[in-house]
Amino acid sequence: MTDWIALTLALVAGLLLGAMFFGGLWWTVRRAVASGSPALWFSGSLMLRLGLALAGFYLVGAHHWQRLLLCLFGFVAARLFVTWLAGSAGATPKASVPGASHAP
Repeated sequence: MTDWIALTLALVAGLLLGAMFFGGLWWTVRRAVASGSPALWFSGSLMLRLGLALAGFYLVGAHHWQRLLLCLFGFVAARLFVTWLAGSAGATPKASVPGASHAP
């Protein structure tokens, strides 16, 4: 496999790992708010998401710092995308009353 294909696959893997990690966090927050035991949701989700992300970074890196760096870039890009997606999904329309958008 040529070097640029391996680097492209590392970037794609980072995007997938980041989408899984931060998408899972978004899903956990939405579920934990309605749950009777949010601490269990958050701790269980953290262990699962962190374990999968670390295993993915370990497998993708495979003693090549370039692959690891591109995987990290993909992970951060996925974070930005999921943050944007979560912000636009939960957006509420502005209040129509002047001055109602801030506290006195």
